[in-house]
Amino acid sequence: MSLLFSPLSLRDVTVRNRLWVAPMCQYSAEDGLPNDWHHVHLAQFASGGAGLVVAEATAVVPEGRISPRDTGLWSDAHRDAWRPIVDAIHSRGALAGVQLAHAGRKGSTWWPFSGQRGSVPAEDGGWTAVAPSAIAYEGYATPVALDADGIAALVEGFRAATRRALDAGFDVLEVHAAHGYLLHEFLSPLSNERTDEWGGSLENRARVVLDIVRAVRAEAGEAVPVLVRFSASDAAPGGLEPDDVARVARWALDAGADLFDISSAGLVAHQQLSVGPGYQVPFAARIREVAEVPVAAVGIITSGTQAEQILQDGDADAIFAAREWLRDPHFGLRAATELGEDPESLWPPQYLRAHRPARQAAVAVR
Repeated sequence: MSLLFSPLSLRDVTVRNRLWVAPMCQYSAEDGLPNDWHHVHLAQFASGGAGLVVAEATAVVPEGRISPRDTGLWSDAHRDAWRPIVDAIHSRGALAGVQLAHAGRKGSTWWPFSGQRGSVPAEDGGWTAVAPSAIAYEGYATPVALDADGIAALVEGFRAATRRALDAGFDVLEVHAAHGYLLHEFLSPLSNERTDEWGGSLENRARVVLDIVRAVRAEAGEAVPVLVRFSASDAAPGGLEPDDVARVARWALDAGADLFDISSAGLVAHQQLSVGPGYQVPFAARIREVAEVPVAAVGIITSGTQAEQILQDGDADAIFAAREWLRDPHFGLRAATELGEDPESLWPPQYLRAHRPARQAAVAVR
């Protein structure tokens, strides 16, 4: 068996393989409620062989949305809307995760296909964004700096959303601390200029993230895996570097997290990144080595052989992909065929009859 299609156990949960679907914002919700679009979008990946399907950045409070069309988990109505989607993922053999998020200073913005850019004004459904410090993201409105009460409410928002996620049936929880959103903003000295207990040293800047991980773990209990997504580098002078994030990952492991989903950048508009196949894998490998923690790699991973090599090289423990699942919702089945896996172990029974003749014909030709 390939490493890619070997199971991975985290706490009391075993994922059937290590090829997972990364969170992808769809900007298609109304009042934070997922709908038929989300149902079809996410369930198709389970049919396509994914081990774990993680739903998009889902706001823990209304003002935590990136746009007015983001999904949420701040009310029981959201919990109930997510439940049939989770059931659909489960019925197709995959596990379901959700990324709990707060957009911070990158909140209250127009969705990508709205035809507009920048912050959404109040008369169009926007709100005042919050951040560690009153520093705007380039092209967006200036946020309000959170006070101590606001930070306490933030931690409670993540805790309450955790309970609703579990009640909706999600198997895995991910805390979003990447891509320039609120928790990443606390971590980075480029966006956090506080002089109190949440600013200054790396230990202080990480305090909110660690408090949230502890709150999520306490609410989830000991059986449920908790992931954290980090941007390993701000890709900008004076910003976070991989060894900084490795230290925070180790602290987060001690606080109750189980695996770290390693991406990069997103904090500033002037980031400097060279993009190419597997371009973020070295970040994951570095954090895995320095912090001695389990990690997942992401970033232009487009084939089973590439994903398998990443695991064989010891650079990651699991693989997240996004755009390749959009190009081919059966990426998992294709990757399994590339690696010579037994289709009986992964293909839905509805697909096997159609698959066998093609497979047999290929063998006969060889």
